Amino acid sequence: MSDRNRNRPLSRAFTAPVRAMNRILGTADDSSEQNQGRRAGSAVVDCAVYVAGKRMPGHLSPDEALRIACERDDAFVWLGLHEPGQDEMSEIAHTYGLHELAVEDAVKAEQRPKLEQFGSVHFLVMRTARYVPHGEITETSQVVETGQMMVFVGAQFVITVRHGDASELGSVRADLESERADLIEQGPWAVAYAVTDRVVDHYVAVADRVEADLDLIEEGVFSRDHASPIPAIYQMKRELVEFRRAVVPLQRPLAMIVALVPKRIGKYFRDVQDHLTRTVEQVSSFDDLLNSILQARLAQVTVDQNNDMRKIAAWAAIATVWTAGAGIYGMNFTFMPELTWQYGYPAWWTIILIASVLLYRVFRRSGWL
Repeated sequence: MSDRNRNRPLSRAFTAPVRAMNRILGTADDSSEQNQGRRAGSAVVDCAVYVAGKRMPGHLSPDEALRIACERDDAFVWLGLHEPGQDEMSEIAHTYGLHELAVEDAVKAEQRPKLEQFGSVHFLVMRTARYVPHGEITETSQVVETGQMMVFVGAQFVITVRHGDASELGSVRADLESERADLIEQGPWAVAYAVTDRVVDHYVAVADRVEADLDLIEEGVFSRDHASPIPAIYQMKRELVEFRRAVVPLQRPLAMIVALVPKRIGKYFRDVQDHLTRTVEQVSSFDDLLNSILQARLAQVTVDQNNDMRKIAAWAAIATVWTAGAGIYGMNFTFMPELTWQYGYPAWWTIILIASVLLYRVFRRSGWL
């Protein structure tokens, strides 16, 4: 790709206002991403050239697609990759002029959310998340599964690199091509908006499902029939930490994008930013709620232990009456007042039983039994 094509101004991609996308939480997998032309062993899920919002027919290689896009001012390439290897990613980087540091991040997929600029190419990193269905929360339950999404945005191309199964893009591409041609007509940053919107939409969905789980945990803690175990609560806290690492750091890159792109596309990124802010607030409240639930459960454990100790002490007091009677009359003294009494044995039993019943009633009234 020539320097002239690399440095073309990005602003030409935004010649008309962008309509807000319908927020869709699709469940399609890679097979829906028009991968019938995908080569065996290749990370390329789909590669297409869009001219004035319309997809050109045919299956194109990444270098051929870029060559076609560079011949027109109203065309760009959308290249979708899924977990690419170092060799294949290096070839694509050579073709599209990607920086080696960004390529390394795209292959390893161990980055915090960020936005970096390498020449005329912007590199956006996001962490994806999806909710993992489960029967009940245990100490080994997986609640949130995370992955990574990288987006390279150039003058005439956008490259999406996905790691993991969360936030698939097949339905995003299909929706843009069938229902939102006027949106994809705006160029690479419009695609970046659609991808970011999908990732944040999944954050919102995960937060709603996690909130339902927390309600069940809270209900279990305060239920007399069932109490959520402490290991399960700690497992939920670990899952929330993982979710928080995906959601919270994305705020700064989104703010940078809003300041970077033209106002007519920036307002759509601001809408995504609002949804992200709401999710961040939810996650923070979840952490506070879990801390409260954990403290309540620990307090319940302490109360239960105190109740058990009171019961043990009450029964020990009752047993002490029997022990005292047996101890006194088990002493080896020759002269004891009741030893020769005809009714001494029945009287001993009567006294012991009456004392035990009286103690039981006293402890019962006081709540110890």
